[in-house]
Formats: sequence, C-alpha cells, structure tokens
Amino acid sequence: MKKSLPYKWELVIILWLAYFFNQGDRQIFNAVIPLIKKNMHLSDVEIGTIATIFTIVYGCVVPFAGFASDLLKRKWIVFFSLLIFSVGTLLTGFSGSLFSLILIRGIVTGGGEAVYYPAATSLISQYHQKTRAMALSIHQTSLYVGIVASGFIAAYIGERMGWRYSFYTFGMGGLILVAYVFFRVKDVPQEVPQSRLSVWRVAKHIFAKKTVWMLCLAFGAMVFVNVGFVTWMATFYFEKFHLSLATAGFTSMFFHFGLAFLGVLIGGKLSDKFSVKRKTTRLETEFIGLLFGAPFIFIMARTPSLYVSYAALAAFGFFRGIYDSNLFAALFDVIEPGYRASSVGVMTSFAFLTGAFAPLLLGIIKTQYGLSVGIGLLSVFYLVAAVLILLAILFYFKKDYYDESPA
Repeated sequence: MKKSLPYKWELVIILWLAYFFNQGDRQIFNAVIPLIKKNMHLSDVEIGTIATIFTIVYGCVVPFAGFASDLLKRKWIVFFSLLIFSVGTLLTGFSGSLFSLILIRGIVTGGGEAVYYPAATSLISQYHQKTRAMALSIHQTSLYVGIVASGFIAAYIGERMGWRYSFYTFGMGGLILVAYVFFRVKDVPQEVPQSRLSVWRVAKHIFAKKTVWMLCLAFGAMVFVNVGFVTWMATFYFEKFHLSLATAGFTSMFFHFGLAFLGVLIGGKLSDKFSVKRKTTRLETEFIGLLFGAPFIFIMARTPSLYVSYAALAAFGFFRGIYDSNLFAALFDVIEPGYRASSVGVMTSFAFLTGAFAPLLLGIIKTQYGLSVGIGLLSVFYLVAAVLILLAILFYFKKDYYDESPA
C-alpha cells in the first residue's frame, strides 16, 4: 500500500500554486506593456507610474500582513489574499483609463498580493524545520515558473485576442484555486501565545538585531533590480532586438528564471546540508549569489549580441536563484518562530518601498538614454547588496543567531 504524501509537502504544493498566480498576475502586465501603451495611448513614464504605485502599495500593506499573520489564522489570510488579487486581475481587463489601471491594478491587486507571502512562508516554516530551506526553495520556484509562463501566455493571448483577455484568463484561474485553498489548507497554532504579541514588542525584537538591518538593506537593493528588470526586460528585447512580443515576453523571463529554478534548488539543498555545522552558510550563500550575479546584469544590458545577452541573462538568473534559496531561511536564523511572519512583512515592505521607484526611474532613463543604460546600472545595486551581506557575516550574525536545536 502506497504511503500518502505527508501534509507538510502537500501544503508546499498548494501554496506553490497560489504563489504561481500571485507572481503570474504580477507579470502579465509587464508582458503586454506595448499593447497597453498602444491601446490606451500611455507614455513610458505613465506605464512606469502604474508599476511604481503597485509596488508602493505592496510595500505599505505587507508589514501589516506580516503582523496579522503572527496573530490570526494564516489559512484565511492566504485565502482572502488569493481571492482579492484574482478579482483585481480579472477587473484589470475591464480598465479603460490610466486612473482605472492605477486603482484596480496598482491598489486592489497590489494590496491583495502583498498579504500572501508573510502568511505562506510562516506556515511553511512552521511545518518544516530540518527541511526549511528546501521547502521554501521549492515554494520560491513558483515565482520563476509563474513569471516565465505568464509572460509567454499573456503575450501570446494579447497578440491574438487583445491584452484584456490575458487578465481575464489569469483572474479566472486564480478564482478556481480559491476553492481548493478553502478546503485543503490547514492551519497550525503559533509557537508564541498570541496574547503576548504587540506591535511594540514585535518591532523591538526585529530591529534589535543588526543582521536584520543588513538583510533588509540588501533585499531592498535586490528588489530594486528585480522590479526594474521584470517591468522593462520584455520591452527591452522587443525594441532593441526587434523580437515579437510573445518571443520577447518568453525569452526575457525564461532564460533568467529557468536557471534561477536550478540555482534555488541547488542553493537550498546545499545550505540545508552545510548549515548544520556552519551557521553562516545561509548568509554566505546569499553573498555568493549577489556578488557573482552583478557582472552578468551589466553584460546582458550592454552587449550588442542577442545570444550573449541571453547567456548573461541565464547566468544572472542562476546566481539570483542562489540568493533566493536562503532569502528568508537566513532571516529565520536570527528570528524566533513567533515573530517570523512579522519579520517577513517588515523586510518585504522595506524592500518593495525601496524598489518601487525602479520602473519609473527606468522609464525616465529610457526616454533620455535608452534601456541599455538603465538596466546596466542595476548591476551596481547587486554589488551594494553583496557588501551588506558580507558586513552581516563578519560583524553581526554570531551575536544575533537564534538556535532552534532541542535543548
């Protein structure tokens, strides 16, 4: 008789699907930017403004989502997040003006998506201890698959049926998943009594640790790169190398996230193995990903060769995956279980508020100097992030480390 899949891994699969739509719904806008611009007569700066407002809303909402996830049942937070951003995605297809895009896409969808991640990662983390990095890494691969698949599907549908049908398709898909989440996701009690938590106590616990500051700053730099990259890369290939919209949407994400998929699994597996004896392993993994990823960002943007750009894009993706494999596993090394969703919310909020202005800034640079210059400059942010992680390793981590080993 075959053994059934342990629930802790079934949960990862369910949340993988939810995160697929979370990230996919975010990327379909970027994949059809040229079609939206033409249909609604929007400028590059206006398109950048929509993406920037989305990211600002995300950054403002996510810390409250994190705090709520340490107090309330995380199943319902995931459920309502998926419901809200799926409805927002569906309604985006009915938008008829810049204002409606900002309201529905920027505010409703952005706010709905922000609520998901702290609850999901906290829930996975509590079910997985010895396999935490691997479980979170598998969950993270959904980001890659969601962005790649949605970029291609949205562009393909958009070129044949119109950009609005891309939003209809993904919005309906998310609403179908809502029902499955309702019946299958199980919550688990928090490890810290809920009555002991307060905003002040949570903030004091998180910000007392300088490692958290370094991780927040580094993640902010990384997200600045990521938000700018995913917003404009398809347009970059579409305009610079004269690819079709579907090809640009697919290749701009496939080579990057395909190798990131490999990198995140390798990074998660190795860091789980070596962190048992070497506590700084998770931070060192992040450092390697950022340091070695930086030069490839510059190359992919500045080379005149499409195929060299593809190769650099893939290498950038692999090292991005190495970094992502320990994105929150490293944070959880210095944060007690009952504060983890809040810490994810704080760190994510800072990162997205920092990265919010990347689409607008690149839109402005695009009109003056071109996207090759703007995207190439993103490499500097990866180098800065690598230095911040190194500072945490050398000066702060040993003091801040939280030992979860049984007494």
